[in-house]
Amino acid sequence: MTSTDVSKDAEGSGPSGYAAARLRLLTEEARSGPPRRAALAELTDEWLTGLFAAGAEGLRGVSLVAVGGYGRGELSPRSDLDLLLLHDGGDSKAVAALADRIWYPVWDLGLALDHSVRTPAEARKTAGEDLKVQLGLLDARHIAGDLGLTAGLRTSVLADWRNQAPKRLPELQELSAERAERQGELQYLLEPDLKEARGGLRDATILRAVAASWLADAPREGLDDARRRLLDVRDALHLTTGRATDRLSLQEQDQVAAELGLLDADTLLRQVYEAARVISYASDVTWREVGRVLRARAVRPRLRAMLGGGAKPTAERSPLAEGVVEQDGEVVLARAARPERDPVLPLRAAAAAAQAGLPLSLHAVRRMAASVRPLPTPWPAEAREQLVTLLGSGRPTVEVWEALEAEGLITHFLPDWERVRCRPQRNAVHIWTVDRHLIETAVRASEFTRRVHRPDLLLVAALLHDIGKGWPGDHSVAGEIIVKDVAARIGFDRDDVTVLSTLVRHHLLLVETATRRDLEDPATVRSVAEAVGSQGTLELLHALTEADALATGPAAWSSWRGSLVADLVKRVGAVLAGDDPAEPEAAAPTAEQERLAIEAIATGSPVLALRAQTEPPAEERAPGDPEPLGVELLIAVPDQPGVLPAVAGVLAMHRLTVRTAELSALDLPDGVEGAVLLLNWRVAAEYGSLPQAARLRADLVRALDGSLDIAGRLAERDAAYPRRRGVVAPPPRVTVHPTASRLATVIEVRAQDAPGLLFRIGRALEDASVRVRSAHVSTLGANAVDAFYVTGPEGAPLPGEEAAAVARKLEETLRG
Repeated sequence: MTSTDVSKDAEGSGPSGYAAARLRLLTEEARSGPPRRAALAELTDEWLTGLFAAGAEGLRGVSLVAVGGYGRGELSPRSDLDLLLLHDGGDSKAVAALADRIWYPVWDLGLALDHSVRTPAEARKTAGEDLKVQLGLLDARHIAGDLGLTAGLRTSVLADWRNQAPKRLPELQELSAERAERQGELQYLLEPDLKEARGGLRDATILRAVAASWLADAPREGLDDARRRLLDVRDALHLTTGRATDRLSLQEQDQVAAELGLLDADTLLRQVYEAARVISYASDVTWREVGRVLRARAVRPRLRAMLGGGAKPTAERSPLAEGVVEQDGEVVLARAARPERDPVLPLRAAAAAAQAGLPLSLHAVRRMAASVRPLPTPWPAEAREQLVTLLGSGRPTVEVWEALEAEGLITHFLPDWERVRCRPQRNAVHIWTVDRHLIETAVRASEFTRRVHRPDLLLVAALLHDIGKGWPGDHSVAGEIIVKDVAARIGFDRDDVTVLSTLVRHHLLLVETATRRDLEDPATVRSVAEAVGSQGTLELLHALTEADALATGPAAWSSWRGSLVADLVKRVGAVLAGDDPAEPEAAAPTAEQERLAIEAIATGSPVLALRAQTEPPAEERAPGDPEPLGVELLIAVPDQPGVLPAVAGVLAMHRLTVRTAELSALDLPDGVEGAVLLLNWRVAAEYGSLPQAARLRADLVRALDGSLDIAGRLAERDAAYPRRRGVVAPPPRVTVHPTASRLATVIEVRAQDAPGLLFRIGRALEDASVRVRSAHVSTLGANAVDAFYVTGPEGAPLPGEEAAAVARKLEETLRG
């Protein structure tokens, strides 16, 4: 039987009527969320019931069953229809014909269908072999036919699930962990999978299955609302894309937000993250309870035998702190604890749990949240010390902090935390939301407490360094204001408040200066010394800088950045100790530089050498950073126009990333006539191995004589690799920093990183008739921040108006 024949036979069941009614339902603006999903399921039930009745006339012992999401009545606009045709093993040909009469009309309407035809015994057997099938059958719902057959299967499947739970739940937990490893955590992803990521709809379904086992139940508060919010987002995603997708891509987020009546994509993501956090926390608590129950079941028979079979064993309680004990692998409140009289108890319990590497019990956290009293202002010394202890406990801090946050205790102690909670960071470098990044920074800072004189200030600064991201404007400036208030409330004295506010205000100063400024320039070092103010603050800022970068993501820290920051800290420390930075003197050329220069004069063409840089000692390298500092590229070329864009373009053609770039005129030995430019650049291959020096030199010769069309070659490569749709990058910005150096004018370029960017900048500066003394290139994710030290033809800094004109022209070029 063809699909056309089946459709004709099913016309009485109203496929066209169903399609029209479905369309009307999905386009009704007044109905959305759970009412629309329920109405869509009801409408689909009616249609399928008609199809079943038309094909099952005279046939007994058959029923049509909805399973999975359809069984729960959670039909999103493009959801699959999960259907089971259940039969008692009778007339197989008639059952097969009935299946055709149902499946083909569904397919003809373009609806996705997940279908099966089984007897109850076959369904139970398949469920026993496939966890996914078993989970779907737990939500089985009768649509049409023999109700007794469906009810019998439901009863059997539930009984099987409960009997097999001690074996199957650990298997389900392992599969969930593997899925989380693959898909990531929904509460931190910029393009999350609403279903499969940890904390998504799949985990919400699994919590229902665990509850059905009767072994453990999830904390119910907020769980249904979290599930509803994720389903609402998926509905809007299906409607705006017209596709059956669970991936909330960047390019769809504004439309989805508008469909839900939300302010913008950030508001949408924050709601998704909040829902995911509820589900993730409920999953953690539930799986912990499952483990506790299964361990107790395994131990109980042996204990009863030892105790003579009658007495019930009492769980051992070990004291951890005042009012806090350990029991059965969790931290709970002591029987004598009175949270309503002890406002420090939540911090004390959290610190004790983190120090012991144990989770806080859900009951304890909820009891404290329900009765906690406000702390006096300023906090008593014990409260401040317990907060510092919690922050300094390393990795266990994360789980304990999340438990406090789930019940509102963090915002009780730190009201300013609300603005950064679940706040997304639309920067590819960041892998966490703002609040989780702050906790991760504290975890990283805990590793450095032995190298600073005030570890308490380091840990609190780590926790609060980005607290200003919840406010408009520069988050460092806003954070400085907030931290002054928070630190005083916590109980730090005036001098400590000053140090903390300085750390927050300048937490990006060291890494930005080290990677974007000339460290040989005395003005650079003096400006940092003036901002920092003291050796003790410099020491703390150095540790905070590294902790912040390590907690940001893999792209934010490397041995190269670490070495530059350490060099800057050393120079600033000398100034703070009373030494005056000497004006830079032209360094005598090395033997290799002199050899290259003489060869360039003799041949009248560029010569170059590639040399691998030495890796720093292991103790100076960033954790998990195997890469060397890069490869040093030395180029000597007879002085002529266009050197910077030519070199930058050739390197871009060969897919080499420029990390630093210095250009200088070289003093030649007596008797050698001519002028030579020396370029000392550090480069790294984007992927693969470095090209041979001979190939680079040949292309550089062609670029300088004009026979190599670099711009055309780069444009062809861009055209061959179409850019993926995504968030539109902000326009480039070019600024002049007139006080950053006495020796040159500093022009800073902030732009979307792209192949050939440095080539375009170099060509624009060349067209403006300025000389580039050095370039400091910094790339974080998709953002490039490059600083160029430029002078006029005579080697002096540019006058103010001329510098501004060059900056405007460069910005116009990059925007065009």
